[in-house]
Order: sequence, then structure tokens, then C-alpha cells
Amino acid sequence: MKTRFAFGKNGINVSIPGNHDCTILESKAIRPLPDVEKALADCLDAPHGCPPLSALAARKARVAIVVCDITRPAPNRVTLPPVLERLHRAGVRKDGIIILIATGLHRVATLDEVEQLVGREIAQDYRIISNDAKGSCQHKDLGVTNGGIPILIHREFVDADLRITLGLIEQHIMAGFSGGRKLVAPGVAAEKTIKAIHSPKFMRDIRACEGSIDDNPMHAELLDIARRAKHDFILDVTLTRSRQISGVFAGNPETAHKAGVQFLLESCLVQVDRPADLVVTSAAGYPLDLTFYQAIKAITSAQQVAKRGGRILVISECAEGVGSPEFAAALRDMQSFESFLDEIAHSAVKVDQWQLEKLALAGLRNEIFFFIPGTGQADLGFIGKKAHRNLNDAVIAATDGLPSGSRIYFIPEGPYTCARVVDQVL
Repeated sequence: MKTRFAFGKNGINVSIPGNHDCTILESKAIRPLPDVEKALADCLDAPHGCPPLSALAARKARVAIVVCDITRPAPNRVTLPPVLERLHRAGVRKDGIIILIATGLHRVATLDEVEQLVGREIAQDYRIISNDAKGSCQHKDLGVTNGGIPILIHREFVDADLRITLGLIEQHIMAGFSGGRKLVAPGVAAEKTIKAIHSPKFMRDIRACEGSIDDNPMHAELLDIARRAKHDFILDVTLTRSRQISGVFAGNPETAHKAGVQFLLESCLVQVDRPADLVVTSAAGYPLDLTFYQAIKAITSAQQVAKRGGRILVISECAEGVGSPEFAAALRDMQSFESFLDEIAHSAVKVDQWQLEKLALAGLRNEIFFFIPGTGQADLGFIGKKAHRNLNDAVIAATDGLPSGSRIYFIPEGPYTCARVVDQVL
């Protein structure tokens, strides 16, 4: 069976040899909105659970707008202009608006990336700052959450008169779904806050997983942080497989986000009758597959439909290599999944250890194979034994010994596909 997978900017063909029971899992074919401009206007002028944006902006001098960074395919260039138009209509001056890029602990955006994110005209006309989580002077201390997490959020966001976020709702490895409150933390939070919400306390809680916000402890903590930072308004979208806007949700940060999540679950959830012996998945192509750090999201998502003890093959270009220096060092030094989990269980949280923690937990449950050509064997620590420079070699290794008729799922869009086994605990 041959299937086209999202990989880098151009995609890649994947073929599986042998006589197996192969099924392609893709999100349901949601149609793009026929008139995005009208949908945005309608939502901004009649939002969920709050007055229109122009009314909220009246008599406000300082407005902070948070947008996703380059690792997310959020359509900022489409959603930002109507927001700015309504702010100016309400009397907010250009010099009263700051646009914050929600980099969390990712690197700051380059000048070219800023233009990609918001468009050249907006990049030239407005003050735009990337969150620097390690820059202590950028953030304001707001105390601690009910769960004891220290709250340090970008000062420009906290001190604004009106605080807006523009996001994208999709599955998220730990918070259930992205968008809404995630633009505040980790988006514009300090390192201390980001480390706390990514500690083993949450990483090892089975409720902190893709596709669920009900009873998700990380979701609850992020809501608490956003409330204390006085998050006022969101404009979140959902996307089709071709990255066109399929839904628009604006208004109160909690009710609008919840409406978006419900829409996504009702329109995109793919159900299968039993788990697979092998899941072949991607990291969803550019920009999500720029680094191996992001590719781990594809693995944890694939676990939802992989048999316990079954196999997963992840395909990711990783054009920018492994990831941050901290993540790269931890991966290079990891001797085994078990030893890594034991080592970090009771030690101080280090930057980006949480993504490796999720990988290690997945690796104890499933045998994982890798085609991640942008990385080097020396960068991968002990998992390098399962990484292949050639796609065909990776496929052969992942299918070696599988009996004829084995169930194989292809997930060409990786974590963008929300798939679950019906009525079965994996």
C-alpha cells in the first residue's frame, strides 16, 4: 500500500510491503468556511459570552495581542487584520498596541518569520516582541495557582488594558487541545512557570493527554493562570486538512474555546474498531516537523490507536535538527527510557525534559521506529538504534516479523488527526 504523508513542505510517499490489513486514518473532510471574512466579522461583533470586541476596546489605551509562533500553522495574517481594524475603530492608536509572539521556551522569531507570521505591513507598523521566557525582566509575578504553580506572565500582557489572543485549536500532547489559555501559558510565560506546568506531576497523569480537557489537570492549571492574568478575549480557529479555516470561535476565553473544542470533536474525530499492530504516522509536515522535539507529538497521538506492545513508525523531516540545546543534550545523554524516567522523577525540572518524558513513557508502551533525516545518529542517544537514514530501511525495520494480515494504520497528518478506538481501553 502506498500513501502520501505530510513531510516537510513537499510531502513524501510511504509504501508498506507484504499482505497486511492497511487503513488510512484522516480527519473527516470538513469543508472550509465559504466566507472567512464574514465569519470573522460575525464572531468579533457577536462573540461567545462577552460584548463585541469594539465595545471591549472602547476607552482602552493599551492593548496586547498574542499570536502563535512559527511552529504553528495559525493563520495570523488572516485573523489579525479584522482585530486591528476593530481596535482602531474603537479609538486605540497603533502605538497603543503591542503584538506578542507566543514562543514559550522556543527560540525568538527571526525578522523573516515575523513577516511570515503577520505580514510585512503589520510587521513594519506595529511593535512586535517575542516572549523570552529566560528574560526575567519581561515577566510579572502574579502569585501561584491553586495547584501551587508560580505565575509569571509577560509584563506587556498583564499591564495592558485589554488582553487578546489569536490561536489555533488542535490536539495537544498534554493540554488536550491547543488555543485559548495556552497562548498565555506557556505562550508568554516565564521559564519558571513553564517548567512547573511541565513537571512529572502532570506529565505522568494519564488525564493530561491529547483530545480531552474534561478532568485534565494541566488544562485546569492553565485556566487558572489565564484568569489571574486577566485574559479578556480570544479569536481561535480550526483548520481543514489543507490548512483552510473551517471554524471561527471568538469571545470569552473559556466559553469560546470550549465551543471550538466541541466543534473539533464532533467534526473531526475518527473512530476505529480495534487498535493496530503498527501505526505509521507523520509529524504533520512543515512547520510542525521542523524539529524532533515537535515530532514526539505524533508518537503520543499515534498511541491512542496502537496496540499495547505494538509498533509505531514516525516520519518527520526535522530540517532544524533535534531542538533546543537543553533538549538536545538530554536526548544525547539518555541511556534508556527507564533510567531517564527514574532520573527526573524527583529532581528539579529542566528545560524541555517534559517532551522526552512523554517519549520515554511512550517507549515503555510501544516499540518506536524513526525516519528523521534532519538529525544525526550522534544526536539521538540510545534511540539512534531505531532511527534510519533511509525511509525504506525504516519501513522494513518497523514491519519486520509482523504476521501476514497484521492491522496497520497510516496517519498521514500525524497529530492533526484525532483518532480513537471505540469502547476500548488501550
